[in-house]
Amino acid sequence: MVTGDDSEEDRSQWDKKYKTKTYIFGKEPALFLKEHVNLLPVGKALDIAMGEGRNAIYLAKKGFIVEGVDISEVALQKAKMLARDNNVTSKLLAINADLNTYTIKSDYYEVIMNFYYLQRSLFPQIKKGLKKGGIVVFETYTEEQLKNKEGQRIPKDYLLKIGELREAFKDFEILVYRETNNGKEAIASLVARKQ
Repeated sequence: MVTGDDSEEDRSQWDKKYKTKTYIFGKEPALFLKEHVNLLPVGKALDIAMGEGRNAIYLAKKGFIVEGVDISEVALQKAKMLARDNNVTSKLLAINADLNTYTIKSDYYEVIMNFYYLQRSLFPQIKKGLKKGGIVVFETYTEEQLKNKEGQRIPKDYLLKIGELREAFKDFEILVYRETNNGKEAIASLVARKQ
C-alpha cells in the first residue's frame, strides 16, 4: 500500500482494488522479509497495512502470532482465506481499522513490519510498540521512484526522502539498511532492533 491518508474514499478505493479473484501482490512474502526472517525474534508480530496477508501468513507459518491491520475489509477477507489455506488461522488476527486513528499497543510486539505503506506519524508508535530487543522491518519507495516510469503516478508525500528511513530509526541498532533503484523500483529497506 502506497497511500498514507486513510479515509472513507481510501477504504472504497482499496476495497475496489482488492476485489479480484487473484492476489494482486501475490501470495509469496516480500523478498526482503524472506532474506532477513532469521534476524526476527519469534513472538507477537504486527503487520501494518497488511493487505491480502502475504507477509503476515509467512510469519505465522514460521511460528509467529500476527496481528494485521488494514483499512480494506476485502483485503482482510482474502488474508483470512490465505491463512486458512496455510493452516494458520489461529495465528492471525485481522483488524479492520483506519491507520490514521489506530493506536499501536505499547511495548507489546517482538516484530513490527511495514511494507509499501508510508505514514510518518506511525514512526513513534512503531518504536513504542516494540519490546526491548524487538525488530522493525520496513520497506517502501523513495523519492528516487519519481525518476522511474512506473513511479510518476505516486504523490511525493508518499515517498521517503533519501536517508529518511535510516534517520527515523537512528536510535535503534540498524542491522540492515539499503536504498536501491533498479530502474523500476526505488526502495529503502530497513531491519533495526530496539535497544
